[in-house]
Amino acid sequence: MFILALVLCLNQANPPLPGFPGTVVKGAKLETEYADDRFFEGPTWDPQSKKLFFTAFGKETQILRLESKGKAMAWADKTEGVNGTFLTREGRLLGAQAFGHRLIAYTLGADKPVGATVLLFQSTLNQPNDVCQAPNGDTYFTDPDFKKREKSGVFLLKPNGTLTKLAIALPTPNGIKVSMDGKTLMVSDSHLKNWHQFPINPGGATGEGKMFFDPKVKDQSEPDGLTLDEKGNWYLTGRGGVWVVNPQGKALGFIPTPTFCSNVAFGGEDGKTLYFTCSKQLLSLAMNTRGATWFK
Repeated sequence: MFILALVLCLNQANPPLPGFPGTVVKGAKLETEYADDRFFEGPTWDPQSKKLFFTAFGKETQILRLESKGKAMAWADKTEGVNGTFLTREGRLLGAQAFGHRLIAYTLGADKPVGATVLLFQSTLNQPNDVCQAPNGDTYFTDPDFKKREKSGVFLLKPNGTLTKLAIALPTPNGIKVSMDGKTLMVSDSHLKNWHQFPINPGGATGEGKMFFDPKVKDQSEPDGLTLDEKGNWYLTGRGGVWVVNPQGKALGFIPTPTFCSNVAFGGEDGKTLYFTCSKQLLSLAMNTRGATWFK
């Protein structure tokens, strides 16, 4: 009787993982788009070139562009640790430059950047990690202090260059994204192993936040990047794979990944492919829904 009670208690503490969400095409499976010995991050789809850009960490840090299944080109070399990326409303590729303590905006060229504008340089930053824009053009980025967890920050950069450290007291903020209506900021935390949301006030500053999602699972892998679909559902990497969660914080499903997944992005010519950057591989999955659109 004691053993049965213990088993029931453990099952309640760690319920079975949900299956694929309904936003995935029925019968679809994860496919490998590209693989090598590096760690991949920062996926962003460019609808003009119809290409996926993503970042790579190895002996050097690069921005890669997926050309076809199994083939990627080095689109930008020696990027000084560009990690998260985001396509701005002007069509430039925004990058969080970890080692250079900068935010960079690349002008997209056919085979390489045709220009790179430094939007922000501040030597006191730890290592800019992930970056996004709100519909009004405000830029938000995370700057985690992974070693001591004492000087982490989440920042707002206005189009006029004004920088504000937001009142977000997370120990290691990592992934970041703004909701499509520009009213909510979602941030993952690597140390707390969960996700938090904050209301965005007029002017761009954030109000008091709350914990949004914290699955009751054994896997304690760090939350990382995130994205949205056109219905406002969140795709959250970490804790074993990718959690798909509705705007109210209810899990709609779970997509396990074979290796650690750092980030996700929608793309493909019809917008219905979900790309996963992982350790040593880039994966894809056919979806029933398109990704979010921040700029009209």
